[in-house]
Amino acid sequence: MLKKLNELLEEHYDEMVEIRRYLHQFPEVSFKEFHTATYIADFYKDLGIPVTMNVGGNGLVAKINGALPGKTVALRADFDALPIQDEKEVEYKSKVPGVMHACGHDGHTATLLILAKCLNKLRDQLAGNVVLIHQHAEEYAPGGAIAMIQDGCLEGVDVIFGTHLWAGVPVGTIQYRVGPVMAAADRFSIKIQGSGGHGAQPHKTKDAIVTGSQLVMNLQQIVSRRVNPVDPAVISVGTFVAENAFNVIADSAQLIGTVRTFNDDVRDQIEKEIDTVTAATCALNDSTYEYTFDRGYPAVVNHKEETEFLVEIAKQIPEVGAVEETEPHMGGEDYAYYLRHVKGTFFFTGAKPEGVEVAYPHHHPKFDINEKSMLIAAKTLGSATVQYQNQSQKSLVQPHQA
Repeated sequence: MLKKLNELLEEHYDEMVEIRRYLHQFPEVSFKEFHTATYIADFYKDLGIPVTMNVGGNGLVAKINGALPGKTVALRADFDALPIQDEKEVEYKSKVPGVMHACGHDGHTATLLILAKCLNKLRDQLAGNVVLIHQHAEEYAPGGAIAMIQDGCLEGVDVIFGTHLWAGVPVGTIQYRVGPVMAAADRFSIKIQGSGGHGAQPHKTKDAIVTGSQLVMNLQQIVSRRVNPVDPAVISVGTFVAENAFNVIADSAQLIGTVRTFNDDVRDQIEKEIDTVTAATCALNDSTYEYTFDRGYPAVVNHKEETEFLVEIAKQIPEVGAVEETEPHMGGEDYAYYLRHVKGTFFFTGAKPEGVEVAYPHHHPKFDINEKSMLIAAKTLGSATVQYQNQSQKSLVQPHQA
């Protein structure tokens, strides 16, 4: 069956590229992916695959029922874009001003749609069911995953597999990691209230810019001096706003930043430490403050057994030349929620464009992928699905040789 599945995927590769390029031209941002959702639904309806729309919002869930009894495997692809102007000069450049697929979600969707089409042709040989989760709003917290789960997308699911096309990694490379692989991504905002005045009379003011500057530096000591150095953590201030005339001392300033962690205890600690450090810094400068800490996605934590299973699967894919353990990424992903409900793993599929030494990073206006990566992702996910079902009564680390 695996041989036939891979042959079908190769036969439909051009269609996969066509779908990806169509979606790339008509991107939609998080929570507004109405046309994209309809496109996905119509694709499944044309195949005769049952599909449910409006799952947790704009999400969709399709299901392929195998002819034989067995486990239920879920596969997930996200489909939202970003509010970024596409600066690539390609024929499939975004036609929507200020919006583009700058993270590969169009490729994720095309991969899953064609994989579903091929698996559906082989459903008489499937030992179990396949749940196809098309998730909206990955890019913008609270994200679409948690709402889709609450709406029942994981009901009856035994395991979930997902991948991210990764432009910085060469095509033919699969990267994995047991345990934490992507960080919790949180946002904080601090408004400092001082007392403004004339730039020539600083002694009559409570300078919010000076207080804010001290606070930026003091916040860095949380990671360097208060967090256990064996626990990775990042505190970054991305916005510092205190706009005034050149000769006016600011009465207020706003700092907005992000916190990235892998350990829930460290996450809790940093949330409290920011408040403590801010209070002390403002008290030193006789100023007040308002502080909010908005929790984003938790850390993506891969399950050991399922990850080791995926590693063995990836080694069997002919186009895969390297299967390597990756360092943890400090970026966030709401795939984390799925792994908190069912066992599974999330891996990276190399997608570096041809002919470049260094690829444009994700979320860059000139971001692009090597479309050959989609075929590798489809074969890996498809093989994992089939072999997991075939091996449901055996050890996961001894894949079936089809």
